[in-house]
Amino acid sequence: MTQTVRGVISREKGEPVEVVEVVIPDPGAGEVVVDIIACGVCHTDLTYREGGINDEFPFLLGHEAAGTVESVGAGVTNVQAGDFVILNWRAVCGQCRACKRGRPHLCFDTFNAEQPMTLTDGTPLTPALGIGAFADKTLVHEGQCTKVDPAADPAVAGLLGCGVMAGIGAAINTGAVNRDDTVAVIGCGGVGDAAIAGAALVGARRIIAVDTDNKKLDWARGFGATHTINAKELDPVATIQDLTDGFGADVVIDAVGRPETWKQAFYARDLAGTVVLVGVPTPDMTLEMPLIDFFSRGGSLKSSWYGDCLPERDFPTLISLYLQGRLPLEKFVSERIGLEDIESAFHRMHAGEVLRSVVIL
Repeated sequence: MTQTVRGVISREKGEPVEVVEVVIPDPGAGEVVVDIIACGVCHTDLTYREGGINDEFPFLLGHEAAGTVESVGAGVTNVQAGDFVILNWRAVCGQCRACKRGRPHLCFDTFNAEQPMTLTDGTPLTPALGIGAFADKTLVHEGQCTKVDPAADPAVAGLLGCGVMAGIGAAINTGAVNRDDTVAVIGCGGVGDAAIAGAALVGARRIIAVDTDNKKLDWARGFGATHTINAKELDPVATIQDLTDGFGADVVIDAVGRPETWKQAFYARDLAGTVVLVGVPTPDMTLEMPLIDFFSRGGSLKSSWYGDCLPERDFPTLISLYLQGRLPLEKFVSERIGLEDIESAFHRMHAGEVLRSVVIL
């Protein structure tokens, strides 16, 4: 037996999204149907619509989601009907070389549901990041569901499914920010502000936010930035060095992902400091620098993919901290919208007017 629900698809590259009827099959072995309550509008969804991920149209968009398990397929053991879950796109396999070496956060073979969701004419849909949560319901692999405390606001909880987790994880997991560290974050959108919140959570001594938009710098202060730099007015590298006794920051996080911001991060860190790239570059971007600078400066140069998170470890902990009032995740929710408002939400996001629009279903 199948169900027909509302869903938002991208039918062709660059075309406005559509609300259509989507067919959800009953869950098969290892699969789960989730009744979506809330789903954030992430830049990755816009990238799918623009053909920046692949050309496997039509896409069922949406992936930063929380909801309630409606039904489970054969062999599902980690969740049951009625559980409140956050969806994730890293359902670790447990068998690849990364998993077997005790590094499941780097899993090379994550799981998705095997059955396709389709249009009513049978056309298979490609779910964004294997989730497809701009819909009343979606079908995922059981490993994509992480059970958390149902006391959490779903609009807040779902954001851990992508951008907020990426930023917090870039600071805590990848950058290993510790108490008394100095930290600089370049780019103060959702991911950058999440990195700032993560650095504040673990007790960083000084947190320097860098952006070219004063509104975003104001947002950054709300998440714990102790100093702000408008890169249109001041040299970010020199100013970060001035704010860190001339040495540079212990950890610099590039949440933009462009060659020029990465170079700023590289030269703004202390000699033994760490650079974390969490902003996603486009495939055509290249970097040219003197090799001697890499040799002479030491430290670590890292990329952070999904904040190097392990959902079953990190999601419940971060939700607990949020419920205790120690992690202000609610500040990321700029507005609550309906499915029909997603196209306009893309425009507001691209213009930098919101941190996160959240679809409420």
